[in-house]
Amino acid sequence: MGQVLHGCARTTQAVRRSLQTSQESVANLAKRYSINPNTGRKWQKRPFVQDMPMGPKERRSTVLTRQEEAMVVALRRHTLLPLDDCLYALQETIPHLSRSSLHRCFQRHRISRLPSVQEQNKPLAKKFKKYALGYVHIDLCEVRTEQGKLYLFVAIDRTSMFTFVKLHTERTKQVAADFLRDLLKAVPSTVHTVLTDNGIQFTHRAQDRNAGVHLFDRVCVQHGIDHRLTQLNHHWTNGQVERMNRTLKEATVKRYHSGSHQQLQQHLDAFVTAYNHAKRLKALKGLTPYGYILSIWSKQPELFSIDPRYHTPGPYT
Repeated sequence: MGQVLHGCARTTQAVRRSLQTSQESVANLAKRYSINPNTGRKWQKRPFVQDMPMGPKERRSTVLTRQEEAMVVALRRHTLLPLDDCLYALQETIPHLSRSSLHRCFQRHRISRLPSVQEQNKPLAKKFKKYALGYVHIDLCEVRTEQGKLYLFVAIDRTSMFTFVKLHTERTKQVAADFLRDLLKAVPSTVHTVLTDNGIQFTHRAQDRNAGVHLFDRVCVQHGIDHRLTQLNHHWTNGQVERMNRTLKEATVKRYHSGSHQQLQQHLDAFVTAYNHAKRLKALKGLTPYGYILSIWSKQPELFSIDPRYHTPGPYT
């Protein structure tokens, strides 16, 4: 990275470091680097090689006194009046105060922007509730290739962001149940909760509640999984998998043309593998989804049905 020096600088950091460490006389060094001997003595006395800041040591107004500036700041913070109203209220006491000076004062103290009424009345955002590894969001979306329409089933673990996807030509109850079985084989952790929407693939319609146990629920009961449904017309409850749907579409069908279903499946498999094993996520503090799973396995192995180290992709997977 290049050094940022002020316009009148005659030396670089390397030259300054040489001046500080060399045993030669200042006269010889000044002659070698074509600088004034006083410059050489100055840098020999300093314990650093960076340029000193040339600005004011303390940022303050050149128009207002300290007492006047404190008065301006106090009025703004206690009344939350707009800029012009503050100006009119203060000009009787501070006649020389201009609008630009007042605005610069507000910016200097970081009070130039007032909170809006919506921000004041807006409830505080709640933190996402933490769950143990194994809380999975499941959803499906429609994608297309040159051969026709497909249904993309997507599952994502709420805690580790580990993602599993499958393409199907249908979206029936049987397909959803088979997808859940494939998911249980693909993830190393024990799945304890599944969250889906109210689609007929995952639950009965309201008029069919007495039709017996749904096929998807049967698989959940067999594996001891708590099947939860989102509230009607509250799709944001399942927003984590909804966002993953958009990510998958943006990386595949919206960016590349797929001539066949097989080509799209290969592209999806490559992307999901890279996402799970190579994508570092800020929500996981810089870890990949699979790296996060390994970190949890070393602390809580009871949450896993198999050793997750065997799921590392390699030449035989």
